[in-house]
Amino acid sequence: MAHDGMTRRENRQLAVASATVGPWRTAAGVGAVVGATALGVEAISGNWSLGMLAGPAGWGLFFFFLVASVGGQLRRDTADRRLRRWADAHPWQSALPAAGGLLVLNMLAQLFLGDAGLFGAFFVSLLPAGILLAIAGVVGSVKQARGKG
Repeated sequence: MAHDGMTRRENRQLAVASATVGPWRTAAGVGAVVGATALGVEAISGNWSLGMLAGPAGWGLFFFFLVASVGGQLRRDTADRRLRRWADAHPWQSALPAAGGLLVLNMLAQLFLGDAGLFGAFFVSLLPAGILLAIAGVVGSVKQARGKG
């Protein structure tokens, strides 16, 4: 049994459910704009290859998950209050699905669009996923601390 009288599986399910309440349309728009801007910068540099898509894809994915996870934590119009209370009480656990999603999708982008191998793509993707986890966790922790005060 994990804390709060719930099993680890129940906590994982709540973390994934809390990740679904983010502003996905806004996140997709921000990710697309950032990715397109990064692709424009890559195109101007003149290095034309399939590998030029890996960096912009990574930037777009990072900002997509950042806006979705932080926006989901700051959102006030969540329909399920119990889910919102759980996410407020567990800011780091609710940030894990977004960081995991970024890790997997960025790894695939680096693997198939870039020049990295499997382990290289994994290690290149660890840093953005860790940064996303840190930002979303700190935002959730600050929100939790301000709610108690």
